[in-house]
Amino acid sequence: MDKPKVVLGVSGGIAAYKACELLRRLTESGHDVRVVPTAAALNFVGEATWSALSGNPVATDVWESVHEVPHVRIGQAAELVVVAPATADLLAKAAHGLADDLLTNTLLTARCPVVFAPAMHTEMWEHPATRENVATLRRRGAVVIEPAVGRLTGVDTGKGRFPEPTEIFEICRRVLAGGARGTDLAGRHVVVSAGGTREPLDPVRYLGNRSSGKQGYALARTAAARGARVTLVAANTDPVDPAGVNVVRVGTAVELREAVLAAAADADAVVMAAAVADFRPAHYATGKIKKRDGVEPDPVALVRNPDILAELSAERARPGQVVVGFAAETDDVLANGRAKLARKGCDLLVVNEVGERKTFGSEENEAVVLGADGSETPVPHGPKDALADVVWDLVGARLG
Repeated sequence: MDKPKVVLGVSGGIAAYKACELLRRLTESGHDVRVVPTAAALNFVGEATWSALSGNPVATDVWESVHEVPHVRIGQAAELVVVAPATADLLAKAAHGLADDLLTNTLLTARCPVVFAPAMHTEMWEHPATRENVATLRRRGAVVIEPAVGRLTGVDTGKGRFPEPTEIFEICRRVLAGGARGTDLAGRHVVVSAGGTREPLDPVRYLGNRSSGKQGYALARTAAARGARVTLVAANTDPVDPAGVNVVRVGTAVELREAVLAAAADADAVVMAAAVADFRPAHYATGKIKKRDGVEPDPVALVRNPDILAELSAERARPGQVVVGFAAETDDVLANGRAKLARKGCDLLVVNEVGERKTFGSEENEAVVLGADGSETPVPHGPKDALADVVWDLVGARLG
């Protein structure tokens, strides 16, 4: 089989060295990668490095191999173009259709999905000109990943950090797999909750569950690859944060409720994939509860946590907002799922069977998505990304 053809554009930022890891992951996963660096990028990483890692000659100039018309052919042949890092200058040129080097010519001739992974100082990212350029590119269907927050060049810290190459790779993989879906969620704001809440009993103990957050992270990553602005409310999760996603960290059910309701105020859809504890200890011991010889411990009194899914469903923050819940069941899965769907009042309910060795912590899932309209959509056993795509397909159909 032919390898998927990917163009890796590299613009002139210090994060260019991190793109080497992205290139390695693309080539090792079976992609045929052609690197197109700008002249400024070669000040950070040389042509020999790109050639050695890609296994292909590196195109740097429109005047090289003129008979092959590289400024047209490279873009025409690509199945994906990813620019990483994308500087403020490169984003401006792409938004305004400038073509003064091989990379910007490639962007103009490409008819495939395009992903930009910006990296720059916070002030540059937040400048109105950059924000308008990003909005223009997104409106045209490009995926512009939100930069990460963290250490920048020198002593500066803030938003503008190059996302982790592993997560950029995941976005690229999802974009390539998306096919006709493209960026169907562009212009939408979606909220996803993930992980499992922990309800403290004393300073060292808590009531919790086995949720790893992997399904919620798959939902967030897939939505970002489909062009959405994503807020991920993460409760005690294991995976690396998805690229291009605003992550809000919480611990307890009460904290998760506050964060989700705040984010849902302007959201088109809310997907409650987190495993929220139904109960919490009625009393919190300020010191560690001691074990005493010959004395049985006092019973732990529990109180109910707020029903966040029912609250979201009953009090929609905006007209047409789609609310999706998850039901983790151990028996009578579909019967319990239908009853929960009616009780919670959400639009969709993803029902799956869970257990000590089922779903929680796994890379795969199997579910049935129940609709308030009576529909049932079975999702066979497979990667959690596949279930995420089905959920967003159903959400998108309801958003119209």
